[in-house]
Amino acid sequence: MAQINPHINFNGNAEEAFNFYKSVFGGEFVKIMRFKDLASPVFPVSENEANKIMHIALPIGNNILMANDVPEFMGKTNENENRSKIAIGAESKEEADNLFNGLSVDGQIEMPMTDSPWGSYFGMFRDKYGIEWMIDFDSRLTK
Repeated sequence: MAQINPHINFNGNAEEAFNFYKSVFGGEFVKIMRFKDLASPVFPVSENEANKIMHIALPIGNNILMANDVPEFMGKTNENENRSKIAIGAESKEEADNLFNGLSVDGQIEMPMTDSPWGSYFGMFRDKYGIEWMIDFDSRLTK
């Protein structure tokens, strides 16, 4: 089966955001690459972009959350876009609460964790970095 791994664009704060995500999910980064790591005569990197994140990856369960900082010459990422969310299927109600409470710190809660009309335990929010998340625990899907 194919695996889906979300990839997020940031405006220069990918490392800060991913250190926050790591504090909630745990684990270790499998890769951190900075723009200066790719610098060459063919791909010049300005001094103010050198330490920004070209690629960062954090394993979460069987998936990988990835990101990068968008170079200034490409323009800014729209931090208020709302066409996509990262959905997490928790393995327990406790895990759902822990993820929701950890990730939503200083963010905007759109729907607090509650029993949903469709039968699962669900909540939705935008974190302090503008990333939208949905946390869901469905006891009918656990073994």
